[in-house]
Amino acid sequence: MTAKGYDYNWALDKGVTDRPEPFAQLRDAGSGRTMRIATTEPGVYLCSGNFLDGTLTGSSGRAYRQGDGMCLETQHFPDSPNQPPFPSTVLRPGDTYRSATVHSFSAR
Repeated sequence: MTAKGYDYNWALDKGVTDRPEPFAQLRDAGSGRTMRIATTEPGVYLCSGNFLDGTLTGSSGRAYRQGDGMCLETQHFPDSPNQPPFPSTVLRPGDTYRSATVHSFSAR
């Protein structure tokens, strides 16, 4: 099936970090609402509501159409186990994996 919008993992310039580093800011010009995202992860998966077809409705009664939403999921790269240059996703017995993603919201 062909994607009808964004459906990609993006590599962040910062790589894996010990503390969350900012990588995105989204702002609604009309309301002034802003969301900032910081993460320790090396990548982010972006999808844009590609398969919304107007059959779902929100609490306001408005139908959700293709592209009406978006999702930013912080993560490692999907093919990491098969790509030695990618940041490793191997977790050995007894090891602990820690990751942090921070969403901050404000309004003007």
